[in-house]
Amino acid sequence: MRQLLVSCVISLLCINLGFSQAPKKNSSTEIYHSLQKLNFLGSALYIAAHPDDENTRLISYLSNNVKAKTAYLSLTRGDGGQNLIGPEIREQLGVLRTQELLGARSKDGGEQFFSRANDFGYSKHPDETLAIWNKKEVLGDVVQIIRQYKPDVIINRFNHRTPGTTHGHHTTSAMLSVEAFDLVNDANAYPEQLKLTETWQPKRMFFNTSWWFYGSEEAFNKADKSKLMKLDVGVFYPILGVSNNEIAALASSQHLCQGFGRISTRGSQDEYIELLKGDMPKGDDIFEGINTTWSRIDGGDAIGKILNKVEENFNFKNPSSHLPELIEAYKLLQKSTDKHWKNIKSKELENIITAVAGLYLEANANYTNSTPSGNFKVSIEALNRSTANIVLKSVNVGTTTLTPNILLENNTKENLTLDVAVPENTKYTSPYWLMEKGTLGMYTVKDKKLIGKPETPRAFNADFELSINNYTLTITKPVVYHYSKPDKGELYRPFEVLPEASVGIKDKVIIFSDESSKQIPVTVKALADDISGEIELTFSKGWKVANAKQNFNIKKRGDSKTIIFTVTPPNSESEGSILPVVKINGKELNKELVVISYDHIPTQSVLLPSEAKVVRLDIKKTGKNIGYITGAGDKIPESLEQIGYNVSIIDPNNINTASLKGFDAIVVGIRAYNVVDQLKFKQHFLLDYVKNGGNLVIQYNTAGRSKLGVDNIAPYPLELSRDRVTNEFAEVTILAKDHPVVNTPNKITPNDFNNWVQERGLYFPNKWGKEFTPILAMADKGEEAKKGSILIAAYGKGNYVYTGISFFRELPAGVPGAYKLFANLLSLPKKK
Repeated sequence: MRQLLVSCVISLLCINLGFSQAPKKNSSTEIYHSLQKLNFLGSALYIAAHPDDENTRLISYLSNNVKAKTAYLSLTRGDGGQNLIGPEIREQLGVLRTQELLGARSKDGGEQFFSRANDFGYSKHPDETLAIWNKKEVLGDVVQIIRQYKPDVIINRFNHRTPGTTHGHHTTSAMLSVEAFDLVNDANAYPEQLKLTETWQPKRMFFNTSWWFYGSEEAFNKADKSKLMKLDVGVFYPILGVSNNEIAALASSQHLCQGFGRISTRGSQDEYIELLKGDMPKGDDIFEGINTTWSRIDGGDAIGKILNKVEENFNFKNPSSHLPELIEAYKLLQKSTDKHWKNIKSKELENIITAVAGLYLEANANYTNSTPSGNFKVSIEALNRSTANIVLKSVNVGTTTLTPNILLENNTKENLTLDVAVPENTKYTSPYWLMEKGTLGMYTVKDKKLIGKPETPRAFNADFELSINNYTLTITKPVVYHYSKPDKGELYRPFEVLPEASVGIKDKVIIFSDESSKQIPVTVKALADDISGEIELTFSKGWKVANAKQNFNIKKRGDSKTIIFTVTPPNSESEGSILPVVKINGKELNKELVVISYDHIPTQSVLLPSEAKVVRLDIKKTGKNIGYITGAGDKIPESLEQIGYNVSIIDPNNINTASLKGFDAIVVGIRAYNVVDQLKFKQHFLLDYVKNGGNLVIQYNTAGRSKLGVDNIAPYPLELSRDRVTNEFAEVTILAKDHPVVNTPNKITPNDFNNWVQERGLYFPNKWGKEFTPILAMADKGEEAKKGSILIAAYGKGNYVYTGISFFRELPAGVPGAYKLFANLLSLPKKK
């Protein structure tokens, strides 16, 4: 795992931390807190566009102070953002950010949902957003999730009435939420959903506003607040020992790949919500007028009488003394005809019953994964740490059942073993939204029951059938892989079903800068023991592959074999693809297993197409040795090596005059000045390098001096802004037609800006000194041309370049024009 600075893990809430996390160990106060939530039958849904858009202060307040069942619906998984902690972008970044959101919810006590909308990148207006998203489908997802979750209250993060003032995804999330509010109770709207759920009508809807939406605190103070509610979300929870805003900071700090790690705060803090639909509550209770007691459901009065008494007289010294009452309430709950609350509260009660009894139940697989038609062993651990009469009647995993029927004596551990066969038709446990090819704006999810779910449901769970005080109930636990590492301690990973083998090509884009052949390594990794088969490299017309079919054999699970194929490009410029296909016992496999592993999230196994793009370029360059200062993480060094550069990664700590000599050019990675503190002390060496005859290429950084850490990012005046061109097809005009950067060694024409991906660029400077030459002009629809995408200034004997062009997206995507332009930046002529 990569070493990351993560927030201190504090045990706060009685919730399920996820499939791969350590089992929750509940203190008496945490059990009591869960009991308080059990006795509140009301729910709220918070809606926005991306991971990290949510207001964790308000989510935590609703969950832990109001005690409401609270969830966050993020329309996207954040695939179009940047990554400050690693190389994952696009689909892989979406997987990472999904898990960070689940981590945030594990801190603030909420639940998490998603629509099928794909975060295609920054959007300036809802019209642009909805031209790429499928409005009918995304709106349908919002309607379905509301119908299933049945919130009494909906809160939007953004203002639906101000399109064009913020990210188009933001405003769109609010617009769709407002529209869905009026559709969810209409049986004629998305009637096919009613096979899975039923109509519902939320009581009221709010907009989570603040002075920021009014332009200034002064404007907010003068605004009409007759429809605003003020909530103090800085409340302190004595039973947990923390304040609400401390919990919120912990939750927000889970978004590490977006740089959201933050210090915790304490003390009174106001949040405002504006009523959009429904009746205005009296006072500061957003559930005012809504029955949130047990009397809300059929048979609830008797249940509430028992459980409210348990809460009122909770035995902190011996919580297990409440088992008889909890079991009695559970029995009554099973008779209720309200399926929605019956299902929710049964699960909550099961967790509380397990906790008060001190029950430890674990199903530990002997490997991290198995395969369809494979098998694995499961070690069962069952432990009763109370004096209650608890009998383990049976344990079921898949199609295997054990019936030990043994009494779990106080604090005496019982261990059992199951041999489990995996059915041949078992689906892989890769992220479900990536299993089918989607579009630029939408993921494809054929199983409608999966819509909204944050993760793929696990293929195997262990069902523990227990008799507690002569009442039988079943507790379900996920099958996990439980292990340890000397440098990490005790660890848990989700148990997964994966194919027999993974096949992949390291470089997803392979550049051929001339007619020479390249040896392409293809790696087959065994995910089961003793696999043999054939691997074939399929390829596009015009390309050639020597020995396109080869045999392989791998004995041990986890081992791999690299097979070399010789690929020859066409004589002229061309783009194509190569796809390795593994054939084992008549089955064809063409997926690559990508493992995403960080300390702050569960390890993720992602199956992605193993296809690689091949590009034949006629590209010229001068110079050979490039120094690269890594910023927030990108794959530009590997891309430059593809076209023949020798790239050396420069340690910022070692930057000095001598260490920079010998480089033909130095490139600074994306957001380096935002994330590499040492650069503030090394900037003068970089500028001296330019002055002495070097080429320095600075890629984009986010605006603001405080974020940059340096006062003089350039040798001449240069001010960064939030200017960006989001349309990757936006027309590009070459302003400096005689400048070397568009003429040597490669001639740059407007055609070189065809087939770009996601965007043109971001955080362009909007003011600069007369020493700079703007090279290009570009604009999104309806906007003035932005001229700060590439700025070049001679300084001493060398050249200083600042560029907001999204080379970090274009080069890994194999965009030919981007390669030629970047080579020209590195090849700028220097003064003698």
